[in-house]
Amino acid sequence: MKQVTAVLVGAGARGQVYAEYARQHPEELRIVAVAEPRQDRRELACRAHGVGPERSFSSWEPLLEKPRMADAALICTLDGLHTAPALAALEKGYHVLLEKPMSNSEAECRAIAAAAERGGRVLCVCHVLRYTPFYATLKRLVDEGAVGEVAALAQIENVGYWHHAHSFVRGNWRSGAVSPMILQKSCHDMDILLWLVGRRCERVASFGSLRHFDAAHAPKGAPARCLDGCPASGSCPYYAPRIYLTENVGWPTDMLTTDLSREGREKALREGPYGRCVYRCDNDVVDRQVVNLEFEGGAVASFAMTAFTTDMARQLKITGTGGQITADMNTGRISLHCFGQADPQVIPVEAPPETNNYGHGGGDYYLMRDFVRAVRQGGAQTLSSAQASLQGHLICFAAERSRLCHTVEEL
Repeated sequence: MKQVTAVLVGAGARGQVYAEYARQHPEELRIVAVAEPRQDRRELACRAHGVGPERSFSSWEPLLEKPRMADAALICTLDGLHTAPALAALEKGYHVLLEKPMSNSEAECRAIAAAAERGGRVLCVCHVLRYTPFYATLKRLVDEGAVGEVAALAQIENVGYWHHAHSFVRGNWRSGAVSPMILQKSCHDMDILLWLVGRRCERVASFGSLRHFDAAHAPKGAPARCLDGCPASGSCPYYAPRIYLTENVGWPTDMLTTDLSREGREKALREGPYGRCVYRCDNDVVDRQVVNLEFEGGAVASFAMTAFTTDMARQLKITGTGGQITADMNTGRISLHCFGQADPQVIPVEAPPETNNYGHGGGDYYLMRDFVRAVRQGGAQTLSSAQASLQGHLICFAAERSRLCHTVEEL
């Protein structure tokens, strides 16, 4: 079995997740170089993977300017920094794992897909939901005709009130200039709906806005930071110590700092972005949005994303000419009810390997397994290739144009 070697470009939370595959499966994957601007995260990644100082870089440019030193590049930078390292890696002959979204620019998404096709390299986009046993089971049922011809799909993404505050109010994805919410968070959902239907999307309409997380909704007397004596500390569900000063030092707390002692976390809340009042941040992305889609052949789909939930889960209903499927990713329950049958069937879903379930219902693990196999085979297609992922991204761009301009967008 050939061991695949890879360079890690971006050692933040998602980069660490994908690189974890190398720690658990060293016979399959080895990280041989790390590029990361934050020194603390760079040093952690280098120690974790035994990377020496001669292959530790504070930015991607010097790493990818060198002669190719591995089979693959894991590009896990922030959204607006995907394109340049992805194109440079493809030019050097690396196979590429690219965190989603491919880019926050439609033109750059097209350029990345074209470069991957031109160079004959694997370019696997991290649409991890395609790899989950949950959605793979739904895809099998649809393709087997379990509900007849698909007529309509309805998916809801419950972001979760505290998750939305963490990532999209205080965190890295709070600005539409970085990535619109529909692109950054919900390109997964556009990709899944497109994949399940198996037809080209023709029309898109969308509505949504920022409703709640602004100064107008701040509690009376609320300061800029939670630790600066907020009078609503006892009642506000977004009070930062309630979220980050608990016994949990995993995600999302580990986003604050690499010093996860209580003192280190308190310092991060006093100085960093995650200690700010959610009503006094510089966020502008939507906190709820709906998208309607019409596909070639007539199937339609609706999607709703909302911050205002206590759970963090996706639910889906698929209706067809012969029956319906209801599914809840959080519980892993899929129910198939064919017309004319008295009772629905509960469809079993394979449980992912417990030690390898890094997140997203096992999708992170199966994504990495698929990518490593494709590289080992010298360039086989993956389930989420650049070409397969491109239209889902184009739907996101169309949805954002529709939301802002109050139009129905033709694709």
